Amino acid sequence: MKKIFLTAALTATLFTGAFAADAIKVTKASYQLQAELYNQFAGAENIIWIPTSTGQKASFDIDGVKMSAYFNNQGQFLGHTEAVTFRQLPSAAKKQLAETYKGYMVNEVLRFQPSRVISTYERVVGDGQDGAYYVDLKGDAQEVLVKVTPEADVTIEKTIK
Repeated sequence: MKKIFLTAALTATLFTGAFAADAIKVTKASYQLQAELYNQFAGAENIIWIPTSTGQKASFDIDGVKMSAYFNNQGQFLGHTEAVTFRQLPSAAKKQLAETYKGYMVNEVLRFQPSRVISTYERVVGDGQDGAYYVDLKGDAQEVLVKVTPEADVTIEKTIK
């Protein structure tokens, strides 16, 4: 149940910049949140704190890579996203996306990594939470956010327009 809540909460905030650029409200973070961010991501630069429905999101750069870290309302680190290329998706998922979303342009690809330790059982069973990718696709009539699991399962998370 916790995994479902975490996935839903993070999906709702992953592409805040992509879907609601005009609605971004930058805030200041507490000392504890800033310390936790620097503890998890030493060398983070250009940090922007954004409130979410479940806590706070910190967008930042490390060595030129765009990343975001997510914290709940209690300041607990939930996980992070990292900008990646379309080529990094599993081959089967790239093929399915090309067939299903022919004519769509890839706007952004993020890889989500949860903060928790993944057990060997979960890795074998493949619960789809470890290292899931989120792909923002833009077409003429609509924009969609799809989730791609490490097992190459593709599901629609959100449709815009």
